[in-house]
Amino acid sequence: MHTESLDPAKALERAASAFIELRPRLFGIAYRMLGSAAEAEDILQEVWLRWQNTDRATIENPSAFLATITTRLSINVAQSAHARRESYIGPWLPEPVDTSFDPALGAERGEALELALLLLLERLTPTERAAYVLREAFVYPYAQIAEILQLSQVNARQLVSRARKRLGAERREPIDKTEHRRLMKVFVAAAQTGDVAALEDLFAADVVSTSDGNGMRGAARFPLLGGDRVARFVAAYAPRFWSGADLTWVEVNGRAGVIVPRPNSAPTLLTIEGSPQGIHHVMWIVSPAKLDAFEQSRFRGRQQI
Repeated sequence: MHTESLDPAKALERAASAFIELRPRLFGIAYRMLGSAAEAEDILQEVWLRWQNTDRATIENPSAFLATITTRLSINVAQSAHARRESYIGPWLPEPVDTSFDPALGAERGEALELALLLLLERLTPTERAAYVLREAFVYPYAQIAEILQLSQVNARQLVSRARKRLGAERREPIDKTEHRRLMKVFVAAAQTGDVAALEDLFAADVVSTSDGNGMRGAARFPLLGGDRVARFVAAYAPRFWSGADLTWVEVNGRAGVIVPRPNSAPTLLTIEGSPQGIHHVMWIVSPAKLDAFEQSRFRGRQQI
């Protein structure tokens, strides 16, 4: 890279090539840190600007440099995200992404990608979240995590260990993608017919239904708790919500989901969190901004074919 000063055009082309190659990983880090594809895209715009304005001849490892900038910017944004979400109207859910064409979203493994786990990650400090994401999803060595977070290796290990323990205490026993899709299909069938008894049989004892609409009409402003309440809520909407709907099955954060069109209104994106005990969380995405972002992620995926 020492010839960059001699040929700025080629230097910029090389910089762009390196950035594009690493972009899926950088997006994956920022998205897992923030639970928002829109915020992750904003982070990447800033990373690209900094990369252009950096003396790249001094950078021996572009991948490490870009990952460091992405992580530190994401920590800064995450520190202010909580306050912004307090003004959100109704429950907040992570912004869903289509993973049909990139099941791990740039990571070496798909850890910290499911909506339910992204919600749990919100309970960690930004630095804990960064350490966990870098280690569990991207398998960074502790030495590099320590360098990125400007900590000792001992502290980096402690952060990851603490995050694992906190998440492990609250995380449901996972089911595989095949079982999740089966459970999702059975739920949709019961919801379409308004079968309260069948719905209750599907639900775990602590089931909750969350509608993320940011004030949209028809979106519940508070989570609903308990099998009986959630079943009756879902059944009550059966006649007008599902009638004649041409459902589109999609992959949402590595799991099955369905887009339900609604006459004279924005569609709804529906998915669930399941375990061997049944459905623990029914998640309804009604927010137009999040639905638009999901459609954009589907479009980007199709462009990669």
